Amino acid sequence: MSFSLTPKTLLLSYSSSSSSSSSSSYLSSPSSLFRSLSSLFRFPGITSPPFLKSSFNPTPNRRPFIAPSIKDALSTSQPPDLQSSESDLAAQLRVEILSESLPFIQKFRGKTIVVKYGGAAMKSPDLQASVINDLVLLSCVGLRPVFVHGGGPEINYWLGRFGLQPNFLNGLRVTDHSTMEIVTMVLVGKVNKHLVSLINKAGGTAVGLSGVDGRLLIARPNPNSAQLGFVGDVARVDPSILRPLIDNNHIPVIASVASDETGQSYNINADTVAGELAAALSAEKLILLTDIAGILENREDPASLVKEIDIKGVKKMEDDGKIAGGMIPKVNCCVRSLAQGVKTASIIDGRLPHSLLLEILTDEGAGTMITW
Repeated sequence: MSFSLTPKTLLLSYSSSSSSSSSSSYLSSPSSLFRSLSSLFRFPGITSPPFLKSSFNPTPNRRPFIAPSIKDALSTSQPPDLQSSESDLAAQLRVEILSESLPFIQKFRGKTIVVKYGGAAMKSPDLQASVINDLVLLSCVGLRPVFVHGGGPEINYWLGRFGLQPNFLNGLRVTDHSTMEIVTMVLVGKVNKHLVSLINKAGGTAVGLSGVDGRLLIARPNPNSAQLGFVGDVARVDPSILRPLIDNNHIPVIASVASDETGQSYNINADTVAGELAAALSAEKLILLTDIAGILENREDPASLVKEIDIKGVKKMEDDGKIAGGMIPKVNCCVRSLAQGVKTASIIDGRLPHSLLLEILTDEGAGTMITW
């Protein structure tokens, strides 16, 4: 997806070629929005990581509502003198960008969003830092994020350390007793606590959980359990343990492991867990981070991104064979969550730096949004 945070009206207000050049340079990537918000709010511990090169195009004719106090402050301020220092210009531009993000902050403030974390964003240290910083920033401006994760690559690594070979059937990990022990050890004991530590270091307050804790999730065997072993589905969700955490501005970090009524542990697909939790929490938005741009009209053409689609459109694309393979369970997860009351669900490109900010704080988003 292409997007730029460059407000056209702002660029037009400076006639000097040097000023216009500085404005374009400063606002040419999504990192500008992150730097503006983190600088003005001065969130502790938040820093902007290195960014991958991407192409972003301007959003045409976007004129967001600006709260009166900020609007008045901006309307009474004079354009920076052409001889002003670069730092003065940068400060003015940060304020302008913040005013652009205000209506989105107002829209989502106090609302619960469930984010499933995985794919490239989990494997790249730079992208991992980007996601963590985005999550903390959104929490600081009043959103109520819930963070759900898997950990496939880390599981594969530790299986290898113990001399076990990963096996998959139709995209699902074949999980025998030994593999289930390692899955629990890695997801609950290692990945989960590492993410909690990163969030806390960035200035948030995270609490690590799995589906077992507080009977948050009750699992049942997958219909193909004879072939898959201890791979489960979500039978029931009890979000009671999450509500006081969310109400007190903590960020729940949830590993996709749960037990059945007998106490047997199961490995559950993290997309499925995120979707069921979003429904149980009546979330405003479900976001799945993936390794592709989103839903594509033509699977062979990354430029054919479908930016927004409703459930009827999704079903038609499935019938036409345009949604296939690993995208099917992700889309079905989104559709199921929408059917249970989630307002919107998005499949976004986790390879983009600050994809969460792009999805939530801009009109253009960072992937495909599915609506009812």
